[in-house]
Amino acid sequence: MFRTVELPLWLFLLIIAFAAVAFSSHFLFPSVRWFFRRRMEGLVARLNARLDRPIQPFKLMERQDMILRLAHDPKVYEAISEEARATGEPETVVMERARRYAREIVPSFSARFYFTYGIRLARWFARLIYKVHLDDRKLGRIDPGATVVFVMNHRSNMDYVLVTYLAAERSALSYAVGEWARIWPLSWLIKTMGAYFIRRRSDRQLYRRVLSRYVQMATAEGVTQAIFPEGGLSLTGRTMPPKLGILSYITSAPRTPGRDVVFVPVALNYDRIVEDRVLIAAHAEGTRRFRARVPGILAFIARHLWRALLGRFRGFGDAVVRYGTPISLAAFEKGAQGDPTEALAVALMEEITRNIPVLAVPLVAAAWGAAEETDRAGLITRSAALADRLAAVGAELVLPEGDVTAAVDRTISIFRMRHMMERQGDRLVLKPASRPILDFYAASILQLFDAAAETVGGNPVEKPERSKRKRHKITN
Repeated sequence: MFRTVELPLWLFLLIIAFAAVAFSSHFLFPSVRWFFRRRMEGLVARLNARLDRPIQPFKLMERQDMILRLAHDPKVYEAISEEARATGEPETVVMERARRYAREIVPSFSARFYFTYGIRLARWFARLIYKVHLDDRKLGRIDPGATVVFVMNHRSNMDYVLVTYLAAERSALSYAVGEWARIWPLSWLIKTMGAYFIRRRSDRQLYRRVLSRYVQMATAEGVTQAIFPEGGLSLTGRTMPPKLGILSYITSAPRTPGRDVVFVPVALNYDRIVEDRVLIAAHAEGTRRFRARVPGILAFIARHLWRALLGRFRGFGDAVVRYGTPISLAAFEKGAQGDPTEALAVALMEEITRNIPVLAVPLVAAAWGAAEETDRAGLITRSAALADRLAAVGAELVLPEGDVTAAVDRTISIFRMRHMMERQGDRLVLKPASRPILDFYAASILQLFDAAAETVGGNPVEKPERSKRKRHKITN
């Protein structure tokens, strides 16, 4: 029993390795997990004490547990059985496919990363390139026990940064991101921030069932969410008709007794959208294939970083977030017959459109008109007249120094920096290739006349209740 046994060195090392793994898994790892779990629980408790809407336990569930719960959900299993019968595959094979979908969708949310680094990074980056204006006074009247869903128009990929920014002091958001972001390390960052990926073009019933059940579980558990019902970036500058996908999952989710779902319309607008030329080119081609190239993106970033190092980067103007009137799903359903999803989607997009803020560049772009050239004095006069018309239909103006003249001067500076126009004496001459850019920005505010007026005999007529409720407001 106590005799010496000779072993090859490789076998001895293998035995030691197995012993170390066994010791770690049975004694060390549980203690380490317990230590970090206690620290995480303490962090969440401190965060919940200051957040308007505490982080729901659903978001803190272990990712692997969430994947198993989702893959074995009864409604998902129904879809698994249906697909197995339709394709002739064994249910075990289809079940593994459902698990793969669940792993793809379920995020790996980290409260520590989100509140320690993510929000700070979003705030820093947003303020680096924009002057951000946020007015959240309307949110104070929402039932604190309700599930809140922010419903937003989609102007730019910077929207995701502003989404994180706008909810920084309220809650941790969950939102869907398209397949474009499924590249490492961006995919890791997005999932750690609590977002989930979706395949927008997938028509497989099983995938849709897994996705819908994830969204419904999050809704039932009270997770604060953000959705972009347009289903993609606007190629024209106007808000687009809504798509019902994720919205229909939310409206059909089983309700927790006493928990309402409140939709908050959020209107975004920018003085400059980073990818505007890409969007305009896609619209001209009649396709949603964006032809941005990695070398071009890197050159764009390098150019502006160089300008920042030289102290010549002045940012891209203003980025403005405005909230519309929240809509209670329970109250909306009382006045609806049948499925309320389509009517709700239309109502939300109309409210978003009515609240689109008027910024300097969209205002001046719309006031420029169809002419190829103008002068500063004439541009100021037309911009002031357009601002008055917009104010009359209830639009909110967010202009530099609260002044139309300052808005015109800033826009001229931006246009010249982007080589969109040139001065010829007292004249401002627009380059022909820049006309689509002016139309793109002008469209974002010209739609306000459609949203705030009814057409009678071809002439726009103000809706008096709107103009009485919201007067002309110019802020910094």
